[in-house]
Amino acid sequence: MRILIIEDEKLAAEKIAGLISEIDPSHEVLDILDSVDSSIEWLKANPMPDLILSDIHLIDGLCFNIYSEVLVNCPIIFTTAYEKYAIQAFEVNSVDYLLKPIQKEKLEQAIEKCITLRRNSGESKQQLFEEFKALLSQSHKEYKSRFLCKLGNKIKSISVDDIKYFYSESKMTFLVTGDNGRFPVNNTLDEIDQMMDPDQFFRVNRKFIARYDAISEIHPYFKGRLKIELMPGQVKDIIVSSEKASIFKAWLDK
Repeated sequence: MRILIIEDEKLAAEKIAGLISEIDPSHEVLDILDSVDSSIEWLKANPMPDLILSDIHLIDGLCFNIYSEVLVNCPIIFTTAYEKYAIQAFEVNSVDYLLKPIQKEKLEQAIEKCITLRRNSGESKQQLFEEFKALLSQSHKEYKSRFLCKLGNKIKSISVDDIKYFYSESKMTFLVTGDNGRFPVNNTLDEIDQMMDPDQFFRVNRKFIARYDAISEIHPYFKGRLKIELMPGQVKDIIVSSEKASIFKAWLDK
C-alpha cells in the first residue's frame, strides 16, 4: 500500500513511518509533509496515494483546508490529540481517527480496515458512520488529573486544576501552581504534553507548557513570532515561533 504521511511534528512522523514498516514492510511511505500548503502542492503534482495518514493541526492551519482545496478520493486516517474534529473528519473520507500517542495495534487495525474497504467498496456510508461513532465513543482519552511531587522530605499530590504552567530548566521539569508554588516532576515536557487536556494546556515552545489562564500578556514579535508573559511569577520573554503563532491564537480564541 502506498501511504502519504501529513504530520508537522518530526518525531511523530518518524514514529508513524516506523510503525508502518513494522506492520508490513511492503507498505511504501511516499512522503512526509508538514503543512497545508506543501500537502496541496504534493497532491496536485502526484498520483493519488492508496491511503493518507493526516494530523489535523499543521504548522499553517487545519488539515481540512487541504481537502477543501484538493479532491481526495483515497481513505484518510486522522492522527491527532483532538477528539472534537471527529465528525468533520468523517465527512472527508476518514476511515479511522487515532488519538495520540499512536499505538501500533490501533494503527494496524486502521490500515487493515482501509484494505478491507478497498476490497469491499459496496459498504454503505451510513454503516461506516455508525462504526465511526462507536469507535469515537470508545476512544475517549482520559487526561492526567494529579501529579505526585516530592519536595524535601514531603510528598504532595497536586491537582491539575491548580497548575498554571510547566517548564524545564537544567534538565529538570517543574510545575507552577496558582499561588506560585514550584514543584519538580518526574516527567519530561514531551511526556506531559501528551498527558494534558489540549483544550486547557498548550506547548508554547520547547521549555514551556502553559494553561490558558496563566497567559497574562501577548505581544507581536519579530518575523511573525509572539512574545508572552506568564503568571504567577511574571515570567517574561517567552517566545512562540511563527510556525506556532496562528495555532496558538486559534487555541486562545476557542
